[in-house]
Amino acid sequence: MPDILIIEENKTYCDTLSSIAQSMGHEVICADTLTGGLQELSSRNFDIVFLEVQMPDGNGLDVLSEILENPAPPEVIIITDFRTPEDAKVAIEKGAWCYIKKQFSANEITLLIINILQYRHKKAGTQDEPLLEEKHFEGIIGSSAPIKFCKYLVASVAKTEANVLIKGETGTGKELFARAIHYHSQRAENNFVIVDCTAIPGELVESMLFGYEKGAYTGAVKSREGLIKQAHGGTLFLDEVGELPLATQKSFLRVIEEHRFRPVGYQQEIGSNFRLIVASNRDLEDMVRQGLFRDDLLFRLRSFTIEVPPLRKRSQDIKELTLYYTAKLCKQFGVAEKVFDPGFFNVLDAYSWPGNVRELIHALESAIIAAQNEPALFPKHLPTYMRIWLERASVGMDAAADKKTPVTESSGAFLKLKDVREIALDNAEQQYLKDLMKITAGDMKKACQLSGLSRTRLYVLLRKHNIATYF
Repeated sequence: MPDILIIEENKTYCDTLSSIAQSMGHEVICADTLTGGLQELSSRNFDIVFLEVQMPDGNGLDVLSEILENPAPPEVIIITDFRTPEDAKVAIEKGAWCYIKKQFSANEITLLIINILQYRHKKAGTQDEPLLEEKHFEGIIGSSAPIKFCKYLVASVAKTEANVLIKGETGTGKELFARAIHYHSQRAENNFVIVDCTAIPGELVESMLFGYEKGAYTGAVKSREGLIKQAHGGTLFLDEVGELPLATQKSFLRVIEEHRFRPVGYQQEIGSNFRLIVASNRDLEDMVRQGLFRDDLLFRLRSFTIEVPPLRKRSQDIKELTLYYTAKLCKQFGVAEKVFDPGFFNVLDAYSWPGNVRELIHALESAIIAAQNEPALFPKHLPTYMRIWLERASVGMDAAADKKTPVTESSGAFLKLKDVREIALDNAEQQYLKDLMKITAGDMKKACQLSGLSRTRLYVLLRKHNIATYF
């Protein structure tokens, strides 16, 4: 079990870092002085040390070399309230892993710990890093950078016991990612219990979650085990957790903290050892500000956050998704697999997909039914509402480009300002990248220097617009 030492005077920061690391299954020790930290280092080996710069008995940078001179030196992360270029230079020169400011997120610290431990495992010749088993990612189709990153986060957090909050618009596949976490975890052989918070009437939420004793209320003709108990040893997935009533949120907070609860009508509490994953398409932080969601519950839920991208932000996956789901639907309907007219994909690429992957699946289902025994799918087979939207958008763009023909509301082609901005920005970005690649002849180092972009960011943008890196 990797050990982590936190040398930090501020108890709040120490507790926050400890909570993150412990939720990942690591043992953590805290020291509030440099002297205490050095004593801990002399008595046992640590994999990672978080070291504050300003300590009551000295400057953390002054003991960095001493820490790294241990027979089995740890990786040291320097943490501070106020970063300076000179301190950063000193920290890196002395061998620190990195030098970070204290305004960190749980995700940032989690990924930092994961990366360091992967490095140490590889250095030691062991293989203990997140493995991506595709059989556990069924339905999560795509090879775009956003989806690859989400899969990496899933594989990284799955082996821990951390609570996970999955954010994303309706139809992005949040449940698929929750299932992937469960089936990559140590709990994979046990139950994956889904609670659809939008489908349970408010007055029945607690009896469904906690269970109830026979006769606890009118209609309770026999005892019933709650969904929380059914998740014992496995994973409890609360879909659309933002829909939980405030009263239930208060009760559920204690369940998360103690993993104990009292079914309705019971005299004694019972326990359930479950892993919690929640999902929401709502802005829970905004709900907290409006008094619709408890801030203490949100703090517990978001130990680790995964944000699933909308389909319009991963448009390069549309073709792969289409091929996968068309084959699956054809098999389901008992018809021969379809081929595609090129214009079919042009329409799919141009559409905005407000319903995301779920809407794409429904559109493909409609197209296959419309095509019946025809061997190929054409744009005409797509749902009428999609074709109308695209035609109106096309007319709107043409009219907007013609200064002599103002686009009026009565024309039915007036686009939202945000849509015009997004289209204009996307086109400008694409043209800029094409010009950049031509000017630099695909020299990525020169392209980064000219554009001011990092190499990683430049590659992401080039993939987004399907622009070749050579000319």
